Amino acid sequence: MAGNTLGGLFRITTWGESHGEAVGVVIDGAPAGIPFTEGHVQAWLDRRKPGKGKTSTSRKEPDQAKILSGTFDGKTTGTPVSIMVANKDARSSSYADIMDLYRPGHGDITYDAKYGIRDYRGGGRASARETVGRVAAAALAHEILNAAGISVRAATVELGGVRAQARDYASMAENPYLCPDAEAAEAMDARVDEVRRQGDSLGGVVEIIADGVPAGLGEPVFEKLDAALAGALMGIGAVKGVEIGDGFEAARLTGSENNDPITPEGFASNHAGGVLAGISSGAPLVMRVGVKPIPSITREQATINTKGEPATIRTRGRHDVAAIPRVNVVCEAMVALVLVDHFLRQRAVAWNR
Repeated sequence: MAGNTLGGLFRITTWGESHGEAVGVVIDGAPAGIPFTEGHVQAWLDRRKPGKGKTSTSRKEPDQAKILSGTFDGKTTGTPVSIMVANKDARSSSYADIMDLYRPGHGDITYDAKYGIRDYRGGGRASARETVGRVAAAALAHEILNAAGISVRAATVELGGVRAQARDYASMAENPYLCPDAEAAEAMDARVDEVRRQGDSLGGVVEIIADGVPAGLGEPVFEKLDAALAGALMGIGAVKGVEIGDGFEAARLTGSENNDPITPEGFASNHAGGVLAGISSGAPLVMRVGVKPIPSITREQATINTKGEPATIRTRGRHDVAAIPRVNVVCEAMVALVLVDHFLRQRAVAWNR
């Protein structure tokens, strides 16, 4: 199955299915000598794992990382790093009565069209469980980026139509939605309660900012930094749209409004979101992703079975009400993976820079 690998110099391949024995990742291209232990990985996996918060599934996975190769005495050796996380709380029986039905909003029907076979247990490879490998790999990417003074953070700026007006990032940890606006977080909480009672789900918007990114990352034509970032973020199953900088709002501006004036101290604004001509400008990278509602809902929906006959379906099992806020750390992971790859490429091109 193609399409499981991301990156050039820093290359990752994720593996595993939602209800298989385990999920994980193989990382190739990490420099030797980077401090990296299972504790580094665990700190990130704990943010992604299920069973936390009102929007999360009740599936209880410990998500304990095990590094199988590529480290010695707590440091990378320069050889492939393999990380495994066992699946402990899968309940495949929950899917037995819908194994011949295509779930609306899921990849069931498209996987069948492509491969002629699919794993109906929780979505198999199309499940959000696959993102465990991405987050585990990004734990190593973050170590490299942090040493270079580059940081990545994601914030919930909209959930269920409730928008954050403030950007108090220091307060995000004080609410379960990682929202930088305390008042909006309270309204989000009420919205989640309302929709949960209806057996439905919610979408939202996550904003990702990368600080400390040096100018010069990215390639000028087919490997543009913003194109790589957009592609990586769109590669998250729940994401249906990506904006860089002002995004679609830029289409409503004039050139004089959209251009970022350049001063001896740097850019006077950041409509471009930190990228010009596909290359980082030195300003913060600013991205937003539109996250669709979770398609697994308990409300009855129209569908067809594998024979093409009309049917109805109610999804059982344990599912999130919204991908937010668990998807936030996945967004950070995808940005970190792209940035570390382009950072290492630039070091190879111009080491003295």
